[in-house]
Amino acid sequence: MNLAEFFQECPKVALGFSGGVDSAYLLYAAVESKAQVRPYFVKTQFQPQFELEDAKRLAAQLGVELSVIELDVLQVPHVAENGPDRCYYCKRALFGRLREQALADGFTVLIDGTNASDDAGDRPGMRALGELAVRSPLRECGVTKAEVRRLSKEAGLFTWDKPAYACLATRVPTGQAIQEGVLQQVEGAENALFRLGFSDLRVRVYQGAARLQLPGEQLSKAVELRETVREALAPWFDTVLLDLRQR
Repeated sequence: MNLAEFFQECPKVALGFSGGVDSAYLLYAAVESKAQVRPYFVKTQFQPQFELEDAKRLAAQLGVELSVIELDVLQVPHVAENGPDRCYYCKRALFGRLREQALADGFTVLIDGTNASDDAGDRPGMRALGELAVRSPLRECGVTKAEVRRLSKEAGLFTWDKPAYACLATRVPTGQAIQEGVLQQVEGAENALFRLGFSDLRVRVYQGAARLQLPGEQLSKAVELRETVREALAPWFDTVLLDLRQR
């Protein structure tokens, strides 16, 4: 089965839309296949604002209405305590709320952007997707991450080279309770680094400090600009550490 055949089989779908490269291409493929598709972005404390802006931009580019759902994910049982299964409980809540809204809007098939390169053993949240009967067309059709990027570039989607971006909750060590203020610190610090020209980065919380993880080629730049980096992150973190392992 290819994507066109999938959308012939399922011509009316609700898409869990993150604004990332996979769900962006899936939305494009649905539109190209003349499917009736509604993208839903679930906005929680775990998604940075730029992801929502990217989702809005792409939906506008493709001429599709974007539905935004607000969810206070820190009130979901077991999420804020940040145990090993946090992703499962979070994903279950997000797609549960998304399914509820999609059904109310008349959509019975729910899809997401999991691709054929994603290892199910690596993704605790995939168990939740299975329990909620969420289908993953890219995975079902054998479309890998590399193919998604190539096809996205050919389609002229600005997301084609967008770096993978794990949610803000991943910046807090497992077992350490997640607080909304800490997530805001991380988002502010990462935005400051983006403005300095860094990319594909993570600001991880380490005993109250910011531990920067950068691609190998950007480590020397961080050292050269250490005072600029420290000043840029000062509103968010008093102590800034550089992880010498490349991201």
